Amino acid sequence: MRATDNRYAGERERFDLALRMIEHEARTGTIRLCTGFTEDRIRKISASYYPAHGTVRRRRGKSPSQIGPFVSSARRLGEASLLTGLFVRTGVVQLDRDSRALRASGAPDVVLGLGMCEAFEAYRALHPEPRLSFEWAWNLYHCLVSRRELRLAWCTLCEGPYVQDAYALDYERCPFCEVKDHA
Repeated sequence: MRATDNRYAGERERFDLALRMIEHEARTGTIRLCTGFTEDRIRKISASYYPAHGTVRRRRGKSPSQIGPFVSSARRLGEASLLTGLFVRTGVVQLDRDSRALRASGAPDVVLGLGMCEAFEAYRALHPEPRLSFEWAWNLYHCLVSRRELRLAWCTLCEGPYVQDAYALDYERCPFCEVKDHA
């Protein structure tokens, strides 16, 4: 048996994704959803590749599910908008015809996990002081496409896209124009 055989490519891809998500401090349940691995296997991978006192911190409990941190300030709204744009760019999320409603790409879970990792890594590279963790990015994805608590809106001043609370009053101004006006 050779690990380079094509028949092991899918298993290797899922294994590499699990390692990548562990490095981003994703919770076990999130990794399980994307890779299909059991929780026990994920813990064993984490323990063998990242010793107990290593650089990766393992978070416990359920993934976050609130939208409040995304819309609580212009800065957080800007970060959520940037991350949403990266979701669209990596193909994790697709826009409907009116370019407002977002939907999941319908890709397999491994492709979703890879796209989420790419978007999160780009977010961390583009933002000087990122405040959203991988798990918050995962929550943002679900708020946009599954629960539809957040939506994409367009600014009337700069015509740029931004994330908007679907159930709140929209002043049709992106967080960047909002900060500019109050500066």
